[in-house]
This record gives sequence, structure tokens and C-alpha cells, in this order.
Amino acid sequence: MEQQIQLTKLANCAGCGAKVGAGVLAQLLDGLSVHQDPNLLVGFDKSDDAAVYRVSDELAIVQTVDFFPPIADDPYQFGQIAAANALSDIYAMGGEPKIALNLLCVPKNMPDGAVQDILRGGYDKVYEAGAVIAGGHSILDDEPKYGLCVTGFVHPERVLTNAGAQPGDVLLLTKPLGAGILTTAAKADLCPADVLIDVYARMAALNKAARDAAMPYRVHACTDVTGFGLLGHMLEMAQGGDVHLAIDTGAVDIPAAALAFARMGVLPEGMYRNRRYAEAHVDPGSVPLDVQDALYDPQTSGGLLFAVHPDDADALFGALQKTVPSAQRVGTVKAYEGGARISLR
Repeated sequence: MEQQIQLTKLANCAGCGAKVGAGVLAQLLDGLSVHQDPNLLVGFDKSDDAAVYRVSDELAIVQTVDFFPPIADDPYQFGQIAAANALSDIYAMGGEPKIALNLLCVPKNMPDGAVQDILRGGYDKVYEAGAVIAGGHSILDDEPKYGLCVTGFVHPERVLTNAGAQPGDVLLLTKPLGAGILTTAAKADLCPADVLIDVYARMAALNKAARDAAMPYRVHACTDVTGFGLLGHMLEMAQGGDVHLAIDTGAVDIPAAALAFARMGVLPEGMYRNRRYAEAHVDPGSVPLDVQDALYDPQTSGGLLFAVHPDDADALFGALQKTVPSAQRVGTVKAYEGGARISLR
């Protein structure tokens, strides 16, 4: 009988919490020359979720790559979550995933069955998205890691970016927060099993339904909420559109267990990185520290954040309520008049 394996015990960081911090990443990319190509609609210099390249007047390809160490102990579940997370970048750009390549790092002593289960989880999630896996690359590594390089299609005039938010827009979010806090608690064997079942299911849920619901409406900007936390990704949206985001923290879905662990100080390292990156641009008002921590918490396979025209907000919100894990109307976009880019209340 093959031995049971706890994947999270093999990694120092979990999921998107392993990402290089946004501030460090910006320093690493600073000064790199960017070659101009009129068909490159979105490149790495845009701080967006994926690259977009125009092939014709009717077709652009969307491309992304994403992988990370285990966020769950069960190999199949880890494969599902990692695949859903990578596919999310395509949805965040308004695209449809078409083809994917596996990226796999495994310790040489990992049981074959566990490796196969990781791959099977990824395959099943990619097929659920209506795409195919056509190959990939694997290497030996002390820590297991898995993810995908994904290519999708989008019409060049229907690309969603994180930089188009306009004053008056309404901000909608499609999954709860707290995944980083709860999985950190799980690594310390503190998180109740029923809470973990829910958070794993949300992380494995595709953002396809959210993307599909949004396409008929005037969505001016979109991003998926992952390793930089809600406030980190909101800051990129605010800076990209040169706007101010006013956030109603009471409308943000934060599980009670996540807030309880935050008050206990059970927090991922990535939360502190995200706070250092974004807090100079955030007016916290009188929002409690545990709620602030959850807003900085790095998410893995988090929801989509939309900035939608105010006349379409009610209709899109209603559509999302029928299809996504947690539809939330979390704030509004205002003209930027200096000072903080984001205000909390």
C-alpha cells in the first residue's frame, strides 16, 4: 500500500503566498528594456494578469504562466487548485482558455501515485474549463510545485485589463477572502476540517462563471485576487486607472474563522509583504486590524474583481449572485484627488 503524503509539510510557503512580493518584483523589473510591438496589447510592463498579443483584427491570444508549492495536503486537490489558479489569469483578461502545458517540480522520493494525482487534478480542471493539456515540463526539486502555462483566445476589442477603471464604477468581487490565513492555520493543525473543506472547494472553483456573466456588461477593468491580496491588487487597479477606490469593508466576505485566526496572530508571511507594499497608499480609517489583515491576506485562486459601469452594476451583481461562490458589492471608483489611492470604511 502506497504511503500517505502530506504535501504542505514538504513546502516552506503555500500556494500564492510563495510569490515574490509586489514591491520586490517591481524593483527586479525596473530598468529592463521593453521592445515595442504594436500587436503586443498587454505586456509585462503593465502589471496585469496575462500577456495579450493581437493575431488579427478578430483574434488575440492571451498567455500566462503560474505555479506554486502545495496549498493542500491531498495531491489531487492541490492539482485542481493550482490549475484553477493558472486558468484564472485568462478569465481575468476576458479570455477563454484553449491549451495548457504542465509545469511540475517533484522530489525524487515522492510516490508515483501522488505525482499522478497532482497531474490528474490539473487535467480534470483544465477539461472542465473546456481546454486541453498538450504536454509540459518536469524537473526534480526538493519541494513539490505544480502549475500551468495557459494560452487562451479573446477578441482584441474585448480585452479586460486592470487599468481601465473609471470614476463612478462599482466594484464587484466573486469569492471570499481569508484563504491564506486559513491555510496557514491548517499547516499548524489549527483549522477545523469543515472550514478547510469549504476553502479548498472555493479555491478549486473556476472563475469561468464569473467571466461569462460579466461579458455582456460594460466592465471597464478586471483582475483576479491572488498573491498580492485584495488591497495589493486594488492598488494596481487604482494606479493603472489613475483613480481612487472607496471600499466598504463590511460588504467584503471574510469568514469568521479567518478573522479569529487573524486576531490570534496566525497570519501568512505574505500578508506582511503585501502590507509593506500597499499600506502607504491606503487610508485604513477606523477599520479593525483583523479586517485589515484579511484585506492584505494573499489569496490562492481568488475571485475576480470587476470595475463595472454604474448603470450595469445591478444587473451584473444579480447575474453573479446566481453563479459564483460569493458575489459582493465592495465599493466604488472615484476621481483621484491626491493622497491615498484606497480608502477603507
